[in-house]
Amino acid sequence: MGAGQSETARAGGGRPGEGADRPALPVLQLVGVSKRFDDFTAVDDISLDIREGEFLTIVGPSGSGKTTLLRMLAGLEQPSEGNITLRGTLINDLPARRRPTCLVFQSLALFPHMTVGRNIEFPLKAKGVSAAERKARALELLRMVRLPEAYYGKNVMTCSGGERQRVALARAFAYDPDVLFFDEPLSALDYKLKKLLEKELKDLHKETGKTFVYITHSLEEAMVMSDRIGVMRAGKLVQVGSPDAIYGQPQNRFVAEFVGEVNVIGVTLSNGAWLSQETAEPVRLVLPQTMAGAERAAVVIRPEYMKFLAAPGDADNVVSGRVYNEYSLGSRIQYQVRAGERVFLIEMSRSQIRPGTGDGEVLIGWNAEDAIVVEA
Repeated sequence: MGAGQSETARAGGGRPGEGADRPALPVLQLVGVSKRFDDFTAVDDISLDIREGEFLTIVGPSGSGKTTLLRMLAGLEQPSEGNITLRGTLINDLPARRRPTCLVFQSLALFPHMTVGRNIEFPLKAKGVSAAERKARALELLRMVRLPEAYYGKNVMTCSGGERQRVALARAFAYDPDVLFFDEPLSALDYKLKKLLEKELKDLHKETGKTFVYITHSLEEAMVMSDRIGVMRAGKLVQVGSPDAIYGQPQNRFVAEFVGEVNVIGVTLSNGAWLSQETAEPVRLVLPQTMAGAERAAVVIRPEYMKFLAAPGDADNVVSGRVYNEYSLGSRIQYQVRAGERVFLIEMSRSQIRPGTGDGEVLIGWNAEDAIVVEA
């Protein structure tokens, strides 16, 4: 397995009806896969099992290697090292057109001179399917992606961005692939449409039972849609797990900070106690666990676990500071509290009692069990 992957990266999954005690066979398996371009290593020694019927999303910052990884899975690039197998068959050198997979590009790659129906029918025509069968299937796919049948004869370039996205999805399903790959297909859409299509993609995944492998730089997309998330950094897959595990149990500081806004405090071991020097005054902290042999660590606290305190005894860890700003997040409010050079984020629902935002000093804190300790 790749660096940072836990046993959860391989456990569970499978087709509906498989026994819970039977290990699920991966539809795709990567073993020691690397990709180099001259002296640059874009993907570095990745091992991963992709389960039958799962929605797996790979996230990471720009340049992390996620698109190169997807292109190797789709057959558009060949690995420099390692093996990729499809249900146990080596496919390193198998071209994309001969794989039972389909890639939905960010650009969608629709044929601008064709109607919606002809775009959807294109893979069926290439297979020699009769005109009547092609149209029947295209109309069925239009219904599946929630477009009116009347769109069959509409020029694709007169469709809105969201409608063209649905046409591209319908065409991908027309291939009847075992695995669908998605290369940031929602990145160019406005926020409201993106949220709608996130839910529709998740619904389509559930309805079709296909295996989805999705690439995005947006953690929010990944959290909404995925069964599992893989986080990439500098060509390596640093953690794979469920959305809850990625959010609540990050294995290092990079994952913790990539997966949403967090409070991260560096601590050092001094005379048997963990101290932070990053606040206005040194603070002794109570940690949920210690790191064997380590003298430095980072403590991660999600903003929703931070709270304002009436008295120092109301939490295991207490810091004094001043509220200097607040932001409305709809049903929640985020406060920023400055303690020396350190800024803490606190999120509260509107139903909770919140302090004033004057010049007075406030106490904030968190309990030990609500924090996560990772490598510094």
